[in-house]
Amino acid sequence: MSSHHLPFFNSRILPFLSLGALALASICFTPKATAAQDEKGAGITVGADADAKDIGLPLYPGSRRHKDKDEDSPGVNFGLWGGGSGFKLAVLKLESDDSPDKIADFYKKKLSQYGKVLDCSNPSPANSGKDDKSNMLTCGDDKAEKGGMVFKSGTKEKQHLVAIQPNGHGSLFQLVYLAHWDK
Repeated sequence: MSSHHLPFFNSRILPFLSLGALALASICFTPKATAAQDEKGAGITVGADADAKDIGLPLYPGSRRHKDKDEDSPGVNFGLWGGGSGFKLAVLKLESDDSPDKIADFYKKKLSQYGKVLDCSNPSPANSGKDDKSNMLTCGDDKAEKGGMVFKSGTKEKQHLVAIQPNGHGSLFQLVYLAHWDK
């Protein structure tokens, strides 16, 4: 699975993801569904929110969940699996009164538990390569919006991403976990 331009995810696509997952599940999976993501069962997880456990990163101290509009959700938790293959996407939008640099310092330390931390804000040619044969994570198509920062860590199969944007005197940021696995 290639990288995707995820920074600043729009939660209004959740209904479409849900419908697509249900249609795909009805075509691809047997009626037996389990709650666990294992090789013997199949399942779908669709949620209009995510938390630190879903993302695999702690919430920045003093941060608040962010909604662009009242009817929006601050995140999404979506997964689909069966027959030993599947994927999971969890996204959480947050805001803080702290500067983007302070939030970046916090998350660079937290991302390091998953391996080398890539700065995709201004990716170097070494970080942006697309080597499909290697399990090494690259920035790929992930890049910061103007004035923002993007950091990634993990592997191609299990990626953690933090996207940070200045917002007035504070910051908007997103935490993303993207995983996929095959038999």
